[in-house]
Formats: sequence, structure tokens, C-alpha cells
Amino acid sequence: MRKAILTAGFAVFATSALAEDSVDGLWKTEPGETGGYLHVSISECGSAICGTIDSAFSADGNQNLEYANLGKQIIWDMVPEGDGSYDSGKIWDPESDKTYKSKMSLDGQNELTVKGCVAGGLVCRGQTWTRIE
Repeated sequence: MRKAILTAGFAVFATSALAEDSVDGLWKTEPGETGGYLHVSISECGSAICGTIDSAFSADGNQNLEYANLGKQIIWDMVPEGDGSYDSGKIWDPESDKTYKSKMSLDGQNELTVKGCVAGGLVCRGQTWTRIE
């Protein structure tokens, strides 16, 4: 019984944290090594946050309708920590085809700092994504 109450309490906390942080939406990544960038759709998936590749663009801003990774998940298991911070997730880099431990944080409502780290967390790379909608 106590476990059920704790689980229900966590679900209410997670849902209210997701609503407060409002990370849901469409985000533009920074350009990658080739100069192209992605639009990533971020939303709730269970009690966590996930993101999928919505569209891809070349360095000159033309949409790449043939991009092989459209619709693929790029962020998963991101846990809301409150105050616009998310942790314990994973992020996939389509350019290198590598997956990293990840965390992210909102800066206001229109910028999202996304970081991916190799095992141990000593080496991390990050980007600041811009909200599109």
C-alpha cells in the first residue's frame, strides 16, 4: 500500500514538473559538422521526456526530405528534475551513430542546453537548441 502511494505521488510530481518546465515542442539544433541541422520534436513519453527527429535541413536551409533518420528517436528516458532541468537520459548523435548519457536544461522558454557525455561523464559536448514552436 505504501509503495502504491509513493508511486502515485511520484507520478503527480513528475506530471506537474513536466507542465511547469514546458520543454514540449519543436526545437532547432545547432548545425552539425556538415552545416546541416535538425528539428526535434520533444514531448512526454510516460514519466520521462523523449525527442524524435521531425525534419532535417542542409547548410543552406533547404529541407532534406530524403534524410534517412526522419522519425527516429534522438532523446529518451530524460527525467524531469524541476526548475527546467532534466537528467538521466540518453541522446543519439546521428552523425556519429553514437549514444551518450545526457542531460538538458531550459534557459527561459526558448533555449534548451543539451549535453551528451561519454562514460564517466568526464568528456561532454553540448549544444543550445532554439524553440521553434
